[in-house]
Amino acid sequence: MVDNPGMSSCTPSIDRYAVVGHPIAHSKSPTIHRLFAQATGQRMDYSAIEAAPNAFAETLARFVAQGGKGMNVTLPFKVEACGLATDPMPSAVLAGAANCLAIRGERIEAHNFDGTGLVTDIAQHHGTALGGRRVLVLGAGGATRGALPALAAAGPAVLAVANRTAQKALDLQTHFAPHFAVQAGGFEDLAGESFDVVINATSTGLSDQTLALPLGLFAPNALAYDMVYGQGLTPFMRQAQAAGVCRLADGLGMLVEQAAEAFTLWRGVRPQTANVIRSLRGVSICASSPPPP
Repeated sequence: MVDNPGMSSCTPSIDRYAVVGHPIAHSKSPTIHRLFAQATGQRMDYSAIEAAPNAFAETLARFVAQGGKGMNVTLPFKVEACGLATDPMPSAVLAGAANCLAIRGERIEAHNFDGTGLVTDIAQHHGTALGGRRVLVLGAGGATRGALPALAAAGPAVLAVANRTAQKALDLQTHFAPHFAVQAGGFEDLAGESFDVVINATSTGLSDQTLALPLGLFAPNALAYDMVYGQGLTPFMRQAQAAGVCRLADGLGMLVEQAAEAFTLWRGVRPQTANVIRSLRGVSICASSPPPP
């Protein structure tokens, strides 16, 4: 038998995607995108890449040179990813950070889908459209900065940011003032106010710390949402529960929904997310979160 030297050329290449961060071993993104690909019939490879703190630019350049088509970016590289892109999209420019790169030849688009993922999760999986609601975000770091444009676009009656150090919240207010209004201040400035949706974007979900929140912060039937996922009942959730809040949620749905935005951008097909969230909940579940309506 004579070997066919051209046989390998008949095998279609598989597009490569990855998530890059430091650390990255904990990432659920490869599982999420594998489930998306299976459900939509897409041939693709998605891996997790660990990059040293000072090596993101080198890692990105190598990935592009090897034919990579798209990249999710997580901490601590989101700001750098935005700066390296040739074509930062408005979502990344406003946030000053990118969590998704689309590689198109020599061009690199930068997007930030964190806020879109958050808003979609709250609306679709927790039955709370934000239009006309009073929405509060706790914390004034990168997570809040990434989420605010999408939250504002959802049309809340009030969009507020509160931080332990009030000046950081005020800096965000100034940054976004040309685009939309944000009420800003310290935790103590929240006294006498109540909100329909309270989102914790601080790092307290990863510790045993509680926030110095005033009484009466949660309106009747409020949703308390912690961006952290996989931590069970977080200190913020326990605070909300003690204040009489029954509707608690973690950030797993946000993770899946922002991944769906990236997948749609890359592959041109939108995956269903509810089954993926349910699948992941089998491993990482907040027992106090209500089932999707």
